[in-house]
Amino acid sequence: MAIHLQKNAYGKNAINLSKVIRHPDHHEIRHLSVDIALEGDFEAAHTAGDNSSILPTDTMKNTVYAFARQHLTASIEAFGLILAGHFLEHNPPVCDVRITLTEYCWKRLLVEGIPHPYAFINGGSEKHIAIVSKSRQNLLLSAGIDDLLILKTTDSGFEGYIRDQYTTLKETADRILSTSCNIRWDYDRAPEDPDATYNAIRQDLLRSFAWHKSLSVQHTLYAMGESVLRAFPEVTTITLQMPNKHHILFNLQPFGLDNNNEVFIATDEPYGLISGTVSRS
Repeated sequence: MAIHLQKNAYGKNAINLSKVIRHPDHHEIRHLSVDIALEGDFEAAHTAGDNSSILPTDTMKNTVYAFARQHLTASIEAFGLILAGHFLEHNPPVCDVRITLTEYCWKRLLVEGIPHPYAFINGGSEKHIAIVSKSRQNLLLSAGIDDLLILKTTDSGFEGYIRDQYTTLKETADRILSTSCNIRWDYDRAPEDPDATYNAIRQDLLRSFAWHKSLSVQHTLYAMGESVLRAFPEVTTITLQMPNKHHILFNLQPFGLDNNNEVFIATDEPYGLISGTVSRS
């Protein structure tokens, strides 16, 4: 019986760092978590305990902090590209590097309408994601958003679905649509200004969500993906995961009150989970 090692990887996850960038008149705070995964010729380490091809994961961690001091000055996409290039260049056994960067959103605190020079407020659960997958021949750059919590109070319905003996859900042409999106998109080339491109794509997603006449979460998911692909030719594919954060109309009739789409039970569980990938034909 032949036994052999198949696909494998190793690396360091959850390298959390903060960096203060000190401008002459204000500070900037960057708060990141970095995951690193290396693939390559590591069979001897698994089969014979030979670590001569292994870069310690502690070294990977230290590299991230050292490079943050020197290179974390612009977008997280640019920082990820520099890290991936370093690990490929200096480690011959490595054939593929995957860097995943998550940036937490901090904004300068407004005091009497003026941004404070060194005080910040957290931007909520939303996170900026960048993924760099680099081999010695190819580069794939992806970006995205996690935990983008959005809601609209009308222009959403759900009707005409399958009904059977277990169906109790009532059809509606007017409901709350709320979701916490996780979104990823792939570039066919690295944007000249990744931050500007990211912000423009984010605004396009929000605009299409807000103005789309939604007949289902699936309907809005496709509209959001289609809008990005039409507006940004450098984006080749976009994947959206949109859990339906239900708001269920509460029955006020026992109390002699009507409920004209005003009072709802907000519930996180159980929830519908809708996902889809939209790409160019």
